[in-house]
Amino acid sequence: MVTSLQSSNRLPAAARRGFGIYIHWPFCLKKCPYCDFNSHVREDVSQERWRAALLQELDHYAELLKKNGGEGRIVSSIFFGGGTPSLMAPETAQALIERIRQHWPSRNDLEITLEANPTSVEADKFAAFAQAGINRVSLGIQSLNDDDLHFLGREHSAQEALAAINIARKNFERFSFDLIYARPGQNKSTWRQELERALGEGTEHLSLYQLTIEENTAFHGARRRGELTELNPDTAAELYDLTNEVMDKKGMPNYEISNYARPDQESRHNLTYWKYGDYIGIGPGAHGRLTLACEDPLGKKMATRQHRAPEIWINTVEQAGHATRTYSTVSSTERFEEMMMMGLRLEEGISLKAISDETGDELNSLINQSRLNQLCDEKLLVVNTDKIWATSAGRARLNSLLAYLLA
Repeated sequence: MVTSLQSSNRLPAAARRGFGIYIHWPFCLKKCPYCDFNSHVREDVSQERWRAALLQELDHYAELLKKNGGEGRIVSSIFFGGGTPSLMAPETAQALIERIRQHWPSRNDLEITLEANPTSVEADKFAAFAQAGINRVSLGIQSLNDDDLHFLGREHSAQEALAAINIARKNFERFSFDLIYARPGQNKSTWRQELERALGEGTEHLSLYQLTIEENTAFHGARRRGELTELNPDTAAELYDLTNEVMDKKGMPNYEISNYARPDQESRHNLTYWKYGDYIGIGPGAHGRLTLACEDPLGKKMATRQHRAPEIWINTVEQAGHATRTYSTVSSTERFEEMMMMGLRLEEGISLKAISDETGDELNSLINQSRLNQLCDEKLLVVNTDKIWATSAGRARLNSLLAYLLA
């Protein structure tokens, strides 16, 4: 457990710039066959009970920060994820937003995002979410073709998806939606048509994910039984290149491997993750990274993780006052590795000063110089006096690149 520290200890400057808050709502109407997120189908969910538990968890973290040099820290973003948080009562979202504002000051342009599926969207509820304080919505559209929606196990039609986009446009300052591509049988022509159709909906942010088959999903079982064949990797790579080409021409380049936006329309909350900022994670399975004050000028970086199963999580909150299962200190080496894993996803890469501020060391002393030089020679990485970043080719194979670089 984290103990309180002397008030004379101060947070490092990087940690004082603000933090995000992630709130996990674990419930869905149906488990999608590709989904390996912590999502669960439940017949009956008590909004009042879950609201009280989430509020109690927020109170716990407010006290934790207060005791460890974090009083007065500014909240930069709030993100309701899941699961399907649009199944949450708008009153629950409003209560959580109000409690956050009671505990901490926030940016004047605080970004508050809600993930939603078209099946749980209707005009009155979206208007209520907007009144509750939500100002950005991220829609799980996944496809604009009915056959592909059926394959992906989605409950909505393409027409319902377009209607949901229209509702979002009317009710929120900003909206984004997700599409999944590199589906079996997909080719460049059909993907270009779908992408052009999506761009015609007027959003300034899109999340475009290649279909991956994860363990413990229905698709994984289908592949094992020979019932599902993934798209050829070469074709998938061509679709990735096509995606970047189309989005660049439309003025929405990828600022992160799978995320595309017009200038100043990036997801601020997700940038907190990718830039290795601090964030609180509450709700079943949520994790967080928090810098606490201590004698070390770098601060004490803590990794937190909540109990994963919804029933265990809520029972633990009610019995113990919180459901954080683990608090662990992140070492300097681990900080560097996490920064690389997250920051190289960004088109802009990672500031060398940020690496030094976070770890206390220079890049050259933290990395295998021979392997770094090799990856630079292969035009997968670039390093200059200010930053390190992955090229487009490097980001396309980032997992294998990182495995080699950090080994």
